Amino acid sequence: MTDAHTITVSASGVEAFRVNAGQTFRITDPEGGQVGDLFAYAAGDPEEWLSASHTRAVVSRLFPKPGEQFFTTQRRPILTFRQDRSPGRHDMLIAACDAARYADLGRPGHASCAQNLLTGLARCGIYSHAVQQPVNVFMDVQPSDTGDLTWTPATTSPGDFVVFEAAIDCVVVLSACPQDITPVNHGGPTPLVVTLRDSASQQNAPVFDRVC
Repeated sequence: MTDAHTITVSASGVEAFRVNAGQTFRITDPEGGQVGDLFAYAAGDPEEWLSASHTRAVVSRLFPKPGEQFFTTQRRPILTFRQDRSPGRHDMLIAACDAARYADLGRPGHASCAQNLLTGLARCGIYSHAVQQPVNVFMDVQPSDTGDLTWTPATTSPGDFVVFEAAIDCVVVLSACPQDITPVNHGGPTPLVVTLRDSASQQNAPVFDRVC
């Protein structure tokens, strides 16, 4: 038996948690159609993080698929994509929504994934002004042969999920994207659920103490 702990990321909200090497976590979209901005940092070194550009360079793909790993700015594996029970659309091209983006859209002061990231990091004792490129789980961005990008609503159904395994000890931040102006979230922001699960060798570790 393994131990598990469930975290609900409220609609437009954020949660941060620590994950040990070998531990898995599942991200579930309970209502369907919700994008999650996923960030990961090496434990103890906020200058090393999951880098979408480094990952693309290593795996030679635009978008992730199960079995592949995500790499850091130091070109080390940080997460492994273990399982995908969704339509399989996960973006690694689009920056996190931020205050400037919403100001351009006529909604100054709107909640954003950029601010959510900084809030989540601060809960873990990491203070930064830099916003890294997220892995946008469930986000459907489709490139054309001419290089144009088409943004379409997330196509996840209620209960769809993805599973990741930590390759190193890390801090993970997940934002339930608050975008309600462009159509990336089908029907507007809704919650996401994270299930942290220890391997058999870690089942006596304090799972609850790793939630920031």
